[in-house]
Amino acid sequence: MKKKTINNKTPTFEQAYEIAELWCKDWQDDLLSEEVLADRVSELIKTNEGIRGFFAYSLSDKDCSLLDKLPFTLIFKFTEMGNKVVEITVNNLIMSSAQVISHEKVNNHEFKLNSENIAERCKGLLRVLDTKLVTENINRILNQLDNLGNSFDKSIKYDEKQKEFIKKQIFDLAQ
Repeated sequence: MKKKTINNKTPTFEQAYEIAELWCKDWQDDLLSEEVLADRVSELIKTNEGIRGFFAYSLSDKDCSLLDKLPFTLIFKFTEMGNKVVEITVNNLIMSSAQVISHEKVNNHEFKLNSENIAERCKGLLRVLDTKLVTENINRILNQLDNLGNSFDKSIKYDEKQKEFIKKQIFDLAQ
C-alpha cells in the first residue's frame, strides 16, 4: 500500500503531482471523504511546488473528476487560500486556451481536446472563487496579453488568433 500523507512540508512538484493523483483516486473510489481530501489539499497547496503539482494533475488528468464536481469543502479551502489559487487557475486558463489554437493549427485533435478540457475546468473553478480576485487577475492578464507568450521565457508571443481566443474564454467566464 502506498503512503498517502506527506511528511515533507515542502514536497517537490513531482511528489505533489503523485500525491494529488493518489488522493483524487481515493476520493473517486469513496475511500477518502471530501472533508479529509480538502484538508489534505489545502496543506499541499501552501507551497509553490505543491500548488503546481496539485493543479497540474487535477486539471490535466482526464480521469480526475475532482475539478469537474468541485466539492463545497474544496471550494471553501481554495477560497481561504485567496489569490494563490485564483492566480494559478487564471494562468492555466490562459495557457490552455492558447494551446487549443496551437494544437488546432497542427491538427493534433487529442491534445486540443485535452487543452479544451483544462480550460473548461479552469473556467468552472474561477466561476466559484472570489469574484474580486478573479476580476483583478483577469484584468492583469488582459493588460499584459501582448507581452505574454508560448515559451517559458515569453520570447514566442501569442499570435492574434490565440489572443482573440483567450479573450473569448475570459468573456465566457461571465456566462
